[in-house]
Amino acid sequence: MLHRGQESTDGTGGGELAVPMAWLYAEYIADELLRTGDLMPPTSFEFRAGRDALALTIFLSDTGGELSGIRVVSQLETWLSLTAYDQPWQDWVRRRMAQLAAEAIECGGPAPDRELASAAWRWLEETELLAPDLDAVPGGVAVGEEDGPKVWTPAWQLGLPLGHLAIHLF
Repeated sequence: MLHRGQESTDGTGGGELAVPMAWLYAEYIADELLRTGDLMPPTSFEFRAGRDALALTIFLSDTGGELSGIRVVSQLETWLSLTAYDQPWQDWVRRRMAQLAAEAIECGGPAPDRELASAAWRWLEETELLAPDLDAVPGGVAVGEEDGPKVWTPAWQLGLPLGHLAIHLF
């Protein structure tokens, strides 16, 4: 029996608090990978985009609901392949999110993990960040980051390669 002030982490219903442990763990792994790579300041929007894109990849690739610390290293190759430049990551995320939504309807219970993943995906799709326009570099010669042309880019398009690089650096 739960006493007042105590919450359950298993989300079994009965008015108890369902803690989104799978999402929080995926976000923690993504955060650690990005911090280890030291690619962006952790307070930047670019870091958030990388963390959210990587957390979505980690969370959605866990089809068995078995995220565990021991399996992190064995999953790096999977995450690398999912975040690779030539992969349709955005379409994969949409399909997996639809699958999770369908599963949530079948179960009928609260889905706090899915709700946080959906919020992260919405932010990645709807937020645009000002970034260097790599397609506008004349003759393939890079100019200083401050000097070159910039373009508004969806956050996921910046975050995904950042997450991919963080995995490589790990």
